[in-house]
Amino acid sequence: MLYGDDSPARPPIDIPGVQHRKPISRSDVFPHFLSLQKTLKARSFSVLRAITGILPGKASLTVQMENWDPVLGAGSTSVISAYGKEFLTHIDCSLLPLIWSAGHDGSVTHVSDFAGFVKRLPSGALDFSGIAFPVRPGAVGNGYVVFASTSSLDLSAEIILDAHTRCCKLMTDVMMAEERRALPADTLSEREIACLQLAGDGKISDEIAERLGLSVHTVNAYLSSATIKLDSVNRIQAIAKAIRLGFIN
Repeated sequence: MLYGDDSPARPPIDIPGVQHRKPISRSDVFPHFLSLQKTLKARSFSVLRAITGILPGKASLTVQMENWDPVLGAGSTSVISAYGKEFLTHIDCSLLPLIWSAGHDGSVTHVSDFAGFVKRLPSGALDFSGIAFPVRPGAVGNGYVVFASTSSLDLSAEIILDAHTRCCKLMTDVMMAEERRALPADTLSEREIACLQLAGDGKISDEIAERLGLSVHTVNAYLSSATIKLDSVNRIQAIAKAIRLGFIN
């Protein structure tokens, strides 16, 4: 007898012209951050999300994911304590990476051939050096990907540009995964996804019904239920959100 999660997964419905995407999870993204950490020769990384407050001056940073070496102290919250205010002010007006050094006898972040395209924060606030890449994916939220090291970081322009580009993609994936986790457990059946995909491809209900072998009434019912599950006000917004969350292409 099978119980709960031990039941075998049903194979996806084979619908011509509709591709089934495997949702991106945090576990899919984590190894890519580790690879980037190795490329930068850092000891730790952290993904910070900027939470906008209702009242002015009430914005904050929260840790979404991290791989923090105990050698660097009390986790990435120490970065928030030291530079949180500067991070929040900066992301509203610039996408230049932020760098800092540990102090007189500590580790230093070198960016000799890219100095005009980063902002250096006051040194000595932390016992380690680091670089923070601001990311503004838009609808899924803004934040930073932070890399830190007890030894000096010597970063070329090429490495910084490549790392920033990769951070933008990876952080968007993290935010999408978080948003998906907040959705109801019964979110989007295979038929709802198929109808959304075809609607997103520009098909009207009659064409979707013909493609899937359904009635127009049934297609509209699937699209309506998907719109409600995605907490959207109309079909267009539901399609946009389904794309953002990785349900459809």
